[in-house]
Amino acid sequence: MTLSTLQYLLGACSGSVVGLALGLFGGGGSILAVPLMVYIVGVPDPHMAIGTSALAVAANASANLVTHARQGNVKWRCAATYSIAGVCGAYAGSSLGKMFDGQKLLALFAMLMVVVGALMFRSRGQEGDCDAECNRQNAPKVLGFGALTGLFSGFFGIGGGFLIVPGLVASTGMPILNAIGSSLVAVTAFGITTATNYARSGFVDWRLALVFIGGGVVGGFGGAYLAQHLAQTKGALNLAFASLIILVAIYMFWKSAAAFTG
Repeated sequence: MTLSTLQYLLGACSGSVVGLALGLFGGGGSILAVPLMVYIVGVPDPHMAIGTSALAVAANASANLVTHARQGNVKWRCAATYSIAGVCGAYAGSSLGKMFDGQKLLALFAMLMVVVGALMFRSRGQEGDCDAECNRQNAPKVLGFGALTGLFSGFFGIGGGFLIVPGLVASTGMPILNAIGSSLVAVTAFGITTATNYARSGFVDWRLALVFIGGGVVGGFGGAYLAQHLAQTKGALNLAFASLIILVAIYMFWKSAAAFTG
């Protein structure tokens, strides 16, 4: 795939937005990466956008994970349990995703985002249990949510954070700030799994991924700082997270709705 210098510059700027969102929401960057690749950078093939964004999101998530870990926001046992189950689902999902029409895939993705955003908005006032951990009692629930999240993550070519965050909250009862920090472990694992599968089919633009990652690292530092600040106000982080999901979903659905009528 051949892109212009302007497109690579737009890729770097888009990457900084993704990094900011990943640091702030843990999953916002994941849902932004694909539409930014398609509608702002101008990647013509949705499958190429999905594969490239999966790689970029994985790299940006790992960089943001370091910041959140230093702030004590990561519950490692829960993150590892969720990730192991999710990787299996992500591989199966990415294999299925390559078989679907790219534009229809984006439309389905947007519909899923609206549902998740509405659920997060509904639970915006819940603070969560700071002492929540993964144990024998909730392990089946955590594994189930992880596998299902991974399946959707691979199918739609996203890091999966916007699904992992509510999944961790629902399965363990932890506060959203801990879910955001912990989700970055799974986002990294899911993204690498999905990107590897797409790269085997030639659906990764390595140069675009590199500039996207560079921009993301810069944006990530600001995102992690803002997350820590917003978490101090009850419901603010949940509300911002849900609002971002729904707004991007509406835009994506509007852009891809023609796939169902065309």
